[in-house]
Amino acid sequence: MIKKTERNSSTWWLFASLSLPMLLSSLSTSIANVALPTLVHKFSASFQGVQWVVLAYLLAVTTLIVSVGRLGDLIGRKRLLLFGLFLFTLASALCGLATSLSILIVFRALQGFAAAIMMALSLSFVSEAVPKEKFGRTMGLLGTTSAIGTALGPSLGGFLIAGLSWRAIFFINLPIGLLTFLLVKRYLPADRQGAKVQWSSFDVKGTFLLSLTLAAYALSMTIGHGDYGKLNVLLFLGAVFGLVLFIWTERKADTPLIQLTVFHNLALRAGLVMNVLVSTVMMATLVIGPFYLARGLGLNQAVVGLMMSVGPVISILSGVPAGRIADRLGPLKSLITGLIVMAVGAFTLSAFSADLGIPGYIVAMAVLTPGYQLFQAANNTSVMMDVVPEQRGVMSGLLNLSRNLGLITGASLMGAIFALASGTNEMISARPEAIMTGVRITFAVAGTLVIFALVIAVRLNRRTRHQL
Repeated sequence: MIKKTERNSSTWWLFASLSLPMLLSSLSTSIANVALPTLVHKFSASFQGVQWVVLAYLLAVTTLIVSVGRLGDLIGRKRLLLFGLFLFTLASALCGLATSLSILIVFRALQGFAAAIMMALSLSFVSEAVPKEKFGRTMGLLGTTSAIGTALGPSLGGFLIAGLSWRAIFFINLPIGLLTFLLVKRYLPADRQGAKVQWSSFDVKGTFLLSLTLAAYALSMTIGHGDYGKLNVLLFLGAVFGLVLFIWTERKADTPLIQLTVFHNLALRAGLVMNVLVSTVMMATLVIGPFYLARGLGLNQAVVGLMMSVGPVISILSGVPAGRIADRLGPLKSLITGLIVMAVGAFTLSAFSADLGIPGYIVAMAVLTPGYQLFQAANNTSVMMDVVPEQRGVMSGLLNLSRNLGLITGASLMGAIFALASGTNEMISARPEAIMTGVRITFAVAGTLVIFALVIAVRLNRRTRHQL
């Protein structure tokens, strides 16, 4: 009995070691948003200027997450994860001590670099530290932890800024970062004995090209805030050219950043495409939800804030059960089930009228969000379950990258569709009827994207059964 208790205790500490890096990285994404008005005042800066406090972090995560995953495969995942936690904690302290906006932005980029390490390597450790029969629930736990960080950020940030100062939103990471460092050092599996640090095998040229390509794409989708001009087009074309050049370089490299042959794996290709599509859809709820609630239903800001917390709260409650379902049904059946549920939720939102009000919104989110959690746990399990050890870091990085690209694309694409469908860019003065039309059309598009993902999942399931 004592041994069983000790084993259960050790398992929970292991889960905590995997989850806390995800909590820190997601918390640091959402907590900074609430500080932007305060930073405008403190640094006498423009709102466009302080937005780089958020953008620098997201750009660093997006551009580097594949590269740091590959680096972990080469030099040791635990070694690099510990370094990432140390760097994240240090960068958080430096952010809190920053004396100018430009310095704060630089340290936020450094914090984003460390967060990329934490996100990529936490996921890659699952296939190394967790038995296959518990893959799904562990992925569900990581999804829950990420949702907690996202949901907790705005309220915790507001409390810290009101009670202390804006600097406290960065200093709060110090005790959590130290605790996480100690847990990872104690409970995660050690790097292989005798493994040499293979710096010479790291593809510097490929890393540089991929980072520039991803940065160009992310900027093309974010700058201008929906008003697309020549610079957006040039950046997008630069990203396309960079992708072609990256593929050409990787084919000739002796030790490429990404072995292009991995894309022969149907499950990986399907998983990445579905991840982009589904993340694009989920971003629509965050971008369009406030306008529907405030302008479509005429709710005040306090109620809007409360309603916007419905999705994250449901994510928190449904993450672990979704993981257990994925373990029980298997990843492919769970993928299909999750996407069907998501499609129902998206098309429910597209059928909205103002008469459905708050109850209708809650019901739709109560369908859409658990479907997303089930998809996420199943998709991560499907991709990561049989990855060879030397590719776990880069595969984890690709999964996180596809999600980030979907979120970035969703913020831009779905926002543009909403504005076009509403017939105006001036959402503050738009009539409720125009807002409702925009909501219905945008979520009809979102539901269609989920259907595309569902078709991919069904074809993957058929191909897999034929191969057995």
